[in-house]
Amino acid sequence: MLYYALLLAFPALVAFGGAYDLLTMTIPNRVSIALVALFFVVAVISGLSTEDILSHIASGAIILLAGIILFAVGGFGGGDAKLLAAAALWIGLDQLVPFLVYVTLFGGALAIAILLYRKNPMVHPKAPDWAINLHKQGTGIPYGLAIASSALLVFPQTALFVATAI
Repeated sequence: MLYYALLLAFPALVAFGGAYDLLTMTIPNRVSIALVALFFVVAVISGLSTEDILSHIASGAIILLAGIILFAVGGFGGGDAKLLAAAALWIGLDQLVPFLVYVTLFGGALAIAILLYRKNPMVHPKAPDWAINLHKQGTGIPYGLAIASSALLVFPQTALFVATAI
């Protein structure tokens, strides 16, 4: 039973982070912190070897460094960088490339969809606040959605998922 709860922790947290980003254009630090902390609990309980844990840490560290650079040049939000790194920690090096490919594809599709949305006038004046804010030019793209959807797609193929599901 504990395994199932642990398996649900990652999808629930990344989905929450993506949805929160859509609604507020921010991703709370507590989401990324919880993901990092829970990774180590899951890794130990699932019996991952020290080598595998270090591989996952390397995955998260590489992506965190890339995210910091992207944030510094204005290409990425800080919450996006942290969520991407925390998700990469769970994904690991073995599935990192497919994860990043999906993030890129989903992020591009999301950006195009939002840019098209912003080109059209607001259809409904009583739209929710998040939809109105998303419609405003210059408010950014809730990239957490792309990160979350990619993580949810790739996670079942990871060694951590397989080790935990057994």
